[in-house]
Amino acid sequence: MVDALTPSAWLLAFEQALLYPALAPLLVGWVRKVRARLQNRRGASVLQPYRELRKLLFKEARVAHSASPLFRAAPSVVFVATWLAAATVPLLTIDLPIAVVADIIVLAGLLALARVFLALAGMDVGTAFGGMGASREMMIAALAEPAMLMAVFTLAMTAHSTNLGSVIAQHLGDAFILRPSYLFAFAGLTLVALAETGRIPVDNPTTHLELTMVHESMVLEYSGRHLALMEWAAQIKLLLYGVLVANIFFPWGIATDPALLSLAIGLGAILLKLAVLGAALAVAETVLAKMRLFRVPAFLNLALLLALLGLLSHVILEVGA
Repeated sequence: MVDALTPSAWLLAFEQALLYPALAPLLVGWVRKVRARLQNRRGASVLQPYRELRKLLFKEARVAHSASPLFRAAPSVVFVATWLAAATVPLLTIDLPIAVVADIIVLAGLLALARVFLALAGMDVGTAFGGMGASREMMIAALAEPAMLMAVFTLAMTAHSTNLGSVIAQHLGDAFILRPSYLFAFAGLTLVALAETGRIPVDNPTTHLELTMVHESMVLEYSGRHLALMEWAAQIKLLLYGVLVANIFFPWGIATDPALLSLAIGLGAILLKLAVLGAALAVAETVLAKMRLFRVPAFLNLALLLALLGLLSHVILEVGA
């Protein structure tokens, strides 16, 4: 591991953190492009999300008269909290000083902070859509968070650490042995990722229908740079879960040292893995329909069951083996 007090190591960690907001719109554009092709449409450029963010950032933000200061502060808080949460997930290398101050608990706490402010902002103006979306968001979060923590703690028990870098290093060191606990945790975390990022079949990010929207209903009152920060935070969250799944369960290529060549290989590897995951997400959103809201608890209960099976299989089959 690098010396945590080395300025160059912290500079590398900062540069890796900057890659999250830089790459997040590209992943969204890639998913839209693949989905359009699967639907026999040409689709917009993969760079279209960058253009949308630039347009919104230069527009004036209009705020309702009934909005409180919390409504104005929420976009910045949601964006910064989501970005900091992403910065705790190893993207290019596991050899970063950020591991000294942040682990799985910090990641879950920062995501929960962003979610709370998002829900409060949805209710702040007092519209029916905002309150409806906030209640739905908190219901989904109450079911998804235990499943996510259960899945990640299964991996943490294998590595005897809650640090994500140590978990990935453990997986790299055991020569990719196929563990039943990893398979269950992967399935559970994938279902949680779909729910937490507002993708089909739990939510539809492209709809504004009253009966279906969750995330979009909470940001309906936002405009201009405020809306840009909200949309950018949602894109970073999608990238965060993509990197979490890609680098924990498929850590091939991730750098184990800060050498320039290793970092270049790590960047190429994560881009390739995210392209595959993005294409798989586009296929899933093409062949699946959005489920009705009252079926979402059953969906997330399945994720919790899979994560619990992963934990039990680790304890029964792998501990002491």
